[in-house]
This record gives sequence, structure tokens and C-alpha cells, in this order.
Amino acid sequence: MIDLSTLRGGLIVSCQARPDNPLHGPVHMAAAAIAAENSGAVGIRAEGVADISAIRVAVKLPILGIRKILDGRPVYITPTFETAAEIVAAGADIVAIDATLRERPDGTTAADLIARIRLQLGVRVMADIDCVEAAETAVRAGADLIATTLSGYTGATVPTYPDLELITVLKNAVDVPILAEGRLWTPDDVRDAFAAGAYAVVVGTAITNPARITERFVRATPGGTNA
Repeated sequence: MIDLSTLRGGLIVSCQARPDNPLHGPVHMAAAAIAAENSGAVGIRAEGVADISAIRVAVKLPILGIRKILDGRPVYITPTFETAAEIVAAGADIVAIDATLRERPDGTTAADLIARIRLQLGVRVMADIDCVEAAETAVRAGADLIATTLSGYTGATVPTYPDLELITVLKNAVDVPILAEGRLWTPDDVRDAFAAGAYAVVVGTAITNPARITERFVRATPGGTNA
């Protein structure tokens, strides 16, 4: 299994692009991963068999893999054992799953899935959580890492800023590394996340989504206030 100390104090870049993004596809995502590696990232978060396979060939960094099933159900980040097995076969070193306490599509629990991945696939598991209770449940099941990925995304409204308070609470509640992920837009956000107790940080949109980055700058122009 991968040595988690290689992630300590570092930046993990999420290289993902949905089908409506011009950069969608393994060629572009592998290029993004190469750029991240060359610029000092310590890991890559990637989605899907094709992208993970291409990134595995392109870089030497650890890959935190996910498989999204966008079928309208709320739990869509690596929701089943089969999706986990696919991305491990593609080259993921760590499997990230939705580890919230919500109902899963196959009727299992996040704890069931974490334990099965650790036992049958022999890789580390990162639990994407939205609250302390979900984190504690995941750690009891064997999760190696906790990420704040889903904080703010399971309620009625999505906050604007990263959940630094949750990082601080988790640091004192569980005895595994905490990764800050979600709404980290600036270097100051990254510094604040580490100050709150993060082991490492994951940044995606602010680095690898030119459309969203452009939108933010356009909104700052006199003619783009309604963009």
C-alpha cells in the first residue's frame, strides 16, 4: 500500500472534466496531471477508468481514484464495490468513496464498502464525508483518510467558503489524516486549511477548470457582472 506520508503537507490536484467540458477525456486530463506533477503536486485525484489509465502512464504520483455514476441518485462517487474494482484495475492507488450516511444504490452502507475494498482489493480508502458522524463511522470501518469533499453538498444550499471548522473538529475526532477538499479557491484558502489541521489539500476547479476560472474573472469586469 502507498505510504501516506508522501502526501503530508502537500497539494493534490483533482484532474476531472465532465462531458460538457471541452477538456473532457483522457488526453487532456493526463496533460493536466503532468502539469500538476511538474509544478510540485504530491498526488492526483482522477475519475473513471479511461482517465485513470492514461494518468497512470503519464505520471508517477499517487492517484486517488473515483468512479462517478451520474444516474440521478445522490450517492454517485464510487457507490459500489464494482466501481471501486474498476478504478483499482485502472491504476488507482487509493479509492475515494462517498462515505456519507445516505442510502446507497445497492443497499449497502459506506462502512460495508470500505471494509470490502480494504479486504478484497488491498488498497487504501479515502472517505469523502459531510459531517463528523460519517467520518467516525468510516474510520471504524477501516478508512485510511478522511476528506471534507462533501461538506456543504448534501444540504439545501452550498456554502461559498471551505469548511475550515469541520477540519478542526475532525482533527480532534479521528486518528487518521484529514484532507481538505471543496471550495478551495486561493493560496490563502490552502494556508487556512493547513492551519486548521489538514494533512493535505485537494484543489480541482481552481486549477484544472478553465471555464470556471474564466467565469470568475469575467464577473469582475464591468461588462461581466451578470455572467
